[in-house]
Amino acid sequence: MIAVRLQTPEKIRDLQRKLYLKAKREPKFRFYLLADKVWREDILQHAYRLVRANGGASGIDGVTFQSIETGKGEAKLSANSHALR
Repeated sequence: MIAVRLQTPEKIRDLQRKLYLKAKREPKFRFYLLADKVWREDILQHAYRLVRANGGASGIDGVTFQSIETGKGEAKLSANSHALR
């Protein structure tokens, strides 16, 4: 099996850099409002691809990649992500 390295899109890398620099400049700063950034569609898609490529196991909810990709878990996954926004 040939390993494929997924590169982080530049838009996500920019956000990561900004958060990193802010944390380094202001160590006592608390990031209370990151939910809107974590739940961005591009970030969720990239995270899904990374975990999928890594062969990630099901989480505590028992939802597997197979159940999501066959459509059984997709509606539940989408409903959960929209509910948390």
